[in-house]
Formats: sequence, structure tokens, C-alpha cells
Amino acid sequence: MYPAAIEKYVRPETVAEAIGAIGCFAAGEAIFLAGGQSVMQAVKTRLLRPRCVVDLQSVKELKGVSVGVSGVTIGSMTPYAALAQETSLDGAYQAVRDAAARVGDRQVRNRGTIGGSICWNYVAACMPAVALSLGMEMALKGKGGARNLPAHEFLGSPLETAREDEEILVSLNLPTALANTGSAYKKWGLVTDALPVVGVCASITTDGSGNCASARIAVGGLGEGPRRSSAAESALVNVSVDDLDGIARALQVGSDEIETQSDMWADSDYRKQLIRSLGAEVVATAFARAAS
Repeated sequence: MYPAAIEKYVRPETVAEAIGAIGCFAAGEAIFLAGGQSVMQAVKTRLLRPRCVVDLQSVKELKGVSVGVSGVTIGSMTPYAALAQETSLDGAYQAVRDAAARVGDRQVRNRGTIGGSICWNYVAACMPAVALSLGMEMALKGKGGARNLPAHEFLGSPLETAREDEEILVSLNLPTALANTGSAYKKWGLVTDALPVVGVCASITTDGSGNCASARIAVGGLGEGPRRSSAAESALVNVSVDDLDGIARALQVGSDEIETQSDMWADSDYRKQLIRSLGAEVVATAFARAAS
């Protein structure tokens, strides 16, 4: 299908210009365009009918990764391809690289952005689960000023977030990582580079003896959106990387806790099996990265 008529196209060079441009229209009449890999499909099928498109491609302040004393800042317009090569994320935040390297195909990874994915919050996206597991904080700017929201408050049901229409997601912020922390992400899809039927992200912090001191486990591909498993996280405490039975028990209670759906791609029980099998692999990888 062809999109409905679009009256105006704006390509600002600063965040302030972008906010000013979208403020000229009533709520819902203008949209921000990031990589366009998801939203343009919605425009073409007329699920979205904006009067104005504000293209953020030229806003340089929204791109790049910086590491400082307060943690890691990822610009919302940073493309997946750049994140997949960002070695400063290795170890504690390597799950971001894992996910970015497997999002869509090569074309999508070069055009799609992490901020666009988080704001679209598609049911089968990779990045929302990673954001939950790593404890990302979303920095927003709009006409009313700036605010920060943790991932669990920002992300709602699929295709819903706490972002207001006139707000820009400026960056995704990660706190300074604790010592001996590693993370990993893995998905399973019907074909290579497919959307995940299930995706699992794990962040593990170990104590001086190599046992798990704390864990954060999040699962994506769920009908109600990504969610963490507090049961799996609790069960992993004091488990070591060599305790395969302990890891398996933790992922078992995690799969029991998380509600999964049946659809044309997989039934509920198969998704629970994926949580257990993928989860065990991801936790083992996160343990290894924490040790190194």
C-alpha cells in the first residue's frame, strides 16, 4: 500500500530543532523518524497517518557511545551495526553487542537504531529484553523539559511506552558496572536473523569465589512484552558456572514463572523449553564473561 498524504518533511540538525518542529502539530499528527525500519511499514499500511515526519538522521548529538565515570551512554540514533562493533561494551554490557549483531538482516542493522527499537517496543524485538536485563535508563527531552525513566517504567505493553508524542529519546544510559559482571543475549527464530520466537538476556555478577552474587534475567518474545524472572534470578544466587544442575533448576523455575503464549510460530510449551535451553546457554556465557 501507499502511505496517506504527508504534508511536511523536516530534517533538523539538533534536538532543540526537532522538538520545535514536532511542537507545531497537535499530538499524534507528527512523528519522529529514527531508522524507519518499523515505523515506515506502519506508515505504508496506514496504521500511522502522520501529517509531518521529523527525520532525526542529521542530529549528530543522538549518535555514538561514550564511557565515563558515571557509566555508559548510548545515543538513541546509534545504529545496530555500530553497536555490534563497540568493544567498550564487552564484559558487563556485551549483551548489547550480542543483540545488535543479530537484529534483522544486514540492511536493517545498518539503518535501524537502538532508540527506534526501544520506542517501537515490538513484541518480538531483541533490545527491550536487553534493556530490562541490563537496567538501562531512558533519557527523554521534550517541550516540558528532560526526564529519566528506568527501562521497566518506560516499556509498556507491546507497541506502548511512556514516551510522550513530543518527546525524543535522547540516550540509553547504563550505570557503572560492578566488578566481575558479565552479560549475554541469545535468541531463537524460525530462520537465521529472524525475529525471536524467544530471546533471553542475562546479567551475572560473581563474588570473589566465582559464585553468582546477583543476577538479572529477562525474556523477550512474550505476548505481554518482555519481562524479568525474579524466580530465576533468586535461584541463581550462590550458583557457580560449573553447577549445571543449579543453572538448569534456575531456568526451570524461570520458565514456570513466566507466562508464554501459543501462536503460529510456536506453542506455549515450546517457548518454555526455549527459555530453559537458551537461558542455560546465556547464563553460562554471562558467567564466563564475568570471570574474564
